[in-house]
Amino acid sequence: MPIRIDNELPAKQSLEIENIFVMGNTRADNQDIRPLKIIILNLMPTKLETETQLLRLLSNSPLQIDIDFLQVATHEAKNVSKSHMDKFYNVFEDIKDNKYDGMIITGAPVEQMPFEEVDYWDELCTIMEWSKKNVYSVMHICWGAQAGLYYHYGIKKYPTDKKIFGIFPHFCLDDTHPLMRGLDDIYYVPHSRHTQIKRGDIAQIKDLQILSYSEDAGVHIVADMECRKFFITGHSEYDRDTLAKEYFRDIDKGLDIEMPINYFPNNDPKAVPKMTWRGTANLIFNNWLNYFVYQKTPYDLNTL
Repeated sequence: MPIRIDNELPAKQSLEIENIFVMGNTRADNQDIRPLKIIILNLMPTKLETETQLLRLLSNSPLQIDIDFLQVATHEAKNVSKSHMDKFYNVFEDIKDNKYDGMIITGAPVEQMPFEEVDYWDELCTIMEWSKKNVYSVMHICWGAQAGLYYHYGIKKYPTDKKIFGIFPHFCLDDTHPLMRGLDDIYYVPHSRHTQIKRGDIAQIKDLQILSYSEDAGVHIVADMECRKFFITGHSEYDRDTLAKEYFRDIDKGLDIEMPINYFPNNDPKAVPKMTWRGTANLIFNNWLNYFVYQKTPYDLNTL
């Protein structure tokens, strides 16, 4: 089944080329069903790439989904045109009276700053507080996961000795949890960050459960006991070349950056990386949509 997006969103053409079923507003308005309503708070600087990555994964299910995009009003996007943001994105004032089945809060390149020094921190806190009563299930990704754990539970982030950068093996700590259903005993996920959350800190919070872990990259997925909040430190939504773009960008800036681990074949940066995390990404997003959004959310969102 399709995702419903604006006919003119640039991601629509990219997804159609991949034979992914996307539906424009006109056709969707004539269908007599209740689609899932998902809102994406996109904090990534690479707005267009992130839109396509997330929409690709959300589309890979038998569910029809209406998508809204959200931006923070207290920060101006620098890597995408203002016309794109004005046309396709809402601000909080536009949607604060809405109800949603699900929400995704992306990462952002501000992880080395204290949370309170991020220029849109207060607005993000307002949005996360709003989500408690207006969204059934929220998926936080990378810095968005760290921000959510800090805001909701006071869990701190810590700098790492070097950037956690590459494709890392993970294992399930609870393979009976529906979010982990279908994942291999060892599965791979990209990470790109300079900070981490500590397993011991999460263990002190009785409302939280660590679902997956990596010996090299640390805590991967954390869920609250109601399964209404998920915190994912990795980037399973990344494209094949996303880490390569980050690596070459930092090289061009003259930064001291190590080659991403387990990424380039034979550690040859000219070689095309192997996509070893696509199945994992599809399962995680499908499981979230199916078990914790579609099967849990009331038909009438006004009763949320």
